Amino acid sequence: MPGERLESEWLRAWWEHADVALTKLMESFTATHGFPPGQNVVSLATDESHRATDSLVDLTPIPSDLTTLYWVISEASLPDVDNGYFIHSPMTVAGHFREYGPPAIDDEPIALVFASDGGGHLFAVGDSGRIWRSTTASWFDDFEVAAASLQEFLEHLSWRTAEQF
Repeated sequence: MPGERLESEWLRAWWEHADVALTKLMESFTATHGFPPGQNVVSLATDESHRATDSLVDLTPIPSDLTTLYWVISEASLPDVDNGYFIHSPMTVAGHFREYGPPAIDDEPIALVFASDGGGHLFAVGDSGRIWRSTTASWFDDFEVAAASLQEFLEHLSWRTAEQF
């Protein structure tokens, strides 16, 4: 929802829903696809990921919704949802920021790459709260709007997961 902040209670409910959907997906995956699934998991935050989030905040200003996400969920690996989706850990985001800097996205004073897909496309959250997807598998090419908010992005992941089984 544009203009609204992501709530930790909503994230916790999203995680519970994702956990149920992933369990159902894994139960039917081999029969449906003819090969075993990869490791599909959404991991809850830990003390270590909280420390990594604090370090990321110290490194660069980050959108508040991303901070909220990392206080509830540390990362996600969904290789069998579509062509794969991966929410990077705060430690990975910090490392990428140090190596590549922020992506240059028009109208976003700061954006952080926080996720990718199995095709190498990157997802960045901007200061506006919008989610941007790279048009190629590159940090340095154009980005286009993928979702109006982090919540909308996560709802899309839930929908794609449920659609798989």
